Amino acid sequence: MIEVVIVPKTAPVVFEKDVPCRLRDGVTLYANVYRPDREGSYPVLLTRHPYNKNLVDFSHRYVDPFRLAAAGYVVIIQDVRGRFSSEGQFVPFIHEGEDGYDAVEWAANLPYCDGKVGMFGLSYYGFTQLFAAAESPPSLKAIFPAQTGSSLNEDMLFRQGALEYGLFATWMLDSVAPDLIHRECPDDYPFVRKDIESALHHINDTFHHVPLTEWPPLRNLHPVLSLYQQFITQEISNEAQSKASIKHQLSSLELPAYHLAGWYDCFLGSTLENFQEMCKAGEEQRLIIGPWGHGDFSAAQGERFFGAHAAGDWMDEERDITALHIEWFDKKLKATTSASGRESAPVQLFVMGIDKWREEKEWPLARTRYIPYYLHSNGKAGLESGTLSTTKPQEEPTDQFCYDPSNPVPTVGGNGLFYKGENAGPCDQNEVEARKDVFVYTSEALKEPLEVTGPIEVVLWAATDAVSTDFTAKLVDVWPDGKAFNLADGIVRGDTCQESEIGAIRYQLDLWATSNVFLPGHSIRLEISSSNFPRYDVNPNTGKTTIDSEVMLPASQTIYHDENYPSYILLPVIPTKI
Repeated sequence: MIEVVIVPKTAPVVFEKDVPCRLRDGVTLYANVYRPDREGSYPVLLTRHPYNKNLVDFSHRYVDPFRLAAAGYVVIIQDVRGRFSSEGQFVPFIHEGEDGYDAVEWAANLPYCDGKVGMFGLSYYGFTQLFAAAESPPSLKAIFPAQTGSSLNEDMLFRQGALEYGLFATWMLDSVAPDLIHRECPDDYPFVRKDIESALHHINDTFHHVPLTEWPPLRNLHPVLSLYQQFITQEISNEAQSKASIKHQLSSLELPAYHLAGWYDCFLGSTLENFQEMCKAGEEQRLIIGPWGHGDFSAAQGERFFGAHAAGDWMDEERDITALHIEWFDKKLKATTSASGRESAPVQLFVMGIDKWREEKEWPLARTRYIPYYLHSNGKAGLESGTLSTTKPQEEPTDQFCYDPSNPVPTVGGNGLFYKGENAGPCDQNEVEARKDVFVYTSEALKEPLEVTGPIEVVLWAATDAVSTDFTAKLVDVWPDGKAFNLADGIVRGDTCQESEIGAIRYQLDLWATSNVFLPGHSIRLEISSSNFPRYDVNPNTGKTTIDSEVMLPASQTIYHDENYPSYILLPVIPTKI
């Protein structure tokens, strides 16, 4: 029986619980519905996710469904196949295309709907939007994908060959395991739930265990362990793999989309790619990037506070994230303009350093000057000697360090997504930089402000005595008091390389992007190392991985920065006055 509750708000809203949606194969999914308590038919705003439609933190999160309903929308929040109230078997990402198509068309034909559907949501429920869009349901007219990707393998499991270990392992334990165990082993659930809570509390103590396929927190959770192993070992079928990626279809998706990203989000790179690729199809695309972590839209991130206006619920007197949704869907589903009458620019960026919002016409910015900053040193690239400048290197000695995978460089801040947001955002890197296996290259203190906004890459000439190894890079803003806050980072696994005649290899590291003004007195710093753990699995330097092997060997790493092999970071400099 559907439970109906009338909730008094600015305008009365009817809340219906457990509304059934029957799919083409007979499986029934269940949803909660928020709709205006008045006669008429309205456009639908649909979101589909695996995190329990009844939990406010996951179902509503950064968007207020009551405000959306009061604004004249039917808001539908649905449990995906095999999760919580919905029937079927849950296999992450695999069914979301066809199920999404069916859910969109079901919603469009509800008696109080006008036939037009929009979709919204972040993370997994951003994937569900894009996967549904790739199936071209005729009633889907616009989407608002936030902090998400388009491929399970490339956007959630791996980055330039390295396993997104902290993200995926924690997601399986914290988000997938409880309901999966509750469904398949209901008698064991009360005891298993306590084990999961204990494992999450001590999770940092378990990440070092190898092989990763036998990760202790999942060892006794057999249904979850099996799923986890299939994905990290890539043993899922080719058919399933193809269903879990629509990256090749992005450029042909003729659908308006408003993309929401965060400078410290684990899906920053893929969200920017979604925007850029979907622009090619000719439909209107919008992009907003705040100084946010994953699903965290507060003004305080990591060890920094960006000002109250940086928060997603108070960007200015007229805007918050819910208001952006209403304006977007009013335009695309109702063909009306915003109440303010002001048409914002296609791209809205939060520029860190000066901590201000700014509107732009495109991404990347057309006026960008890509300037290489070269690595220099006297052979000992510590805090005292490694430098960074626009001057090309001449004859310089190499830098060498020992990378020991049994003692990896710890993750401190960044675009990670671990349990309860640990190890995310801007954090002081001084302790990390004091390690002997982390080389730093620092510019002189700036006399004028320098804005860096756009995609960032590092070209690193390096050599190793290992069969296969990793290199990492991190862009850092060094403050006058010595604190060093991370802005962007990346990793590359050494299987894809281009070797020179002397053994030096040209590695290309994608650091995604940032927008930051290095203020007068600040310095630009680049960190180079070979690990960032547990954000990524460590490379054991043996030609195998710790996914299924316990053997690790140290590696001798050599960094080149001379006339023939100039290593550099390519910075997107914006030539405007601040």
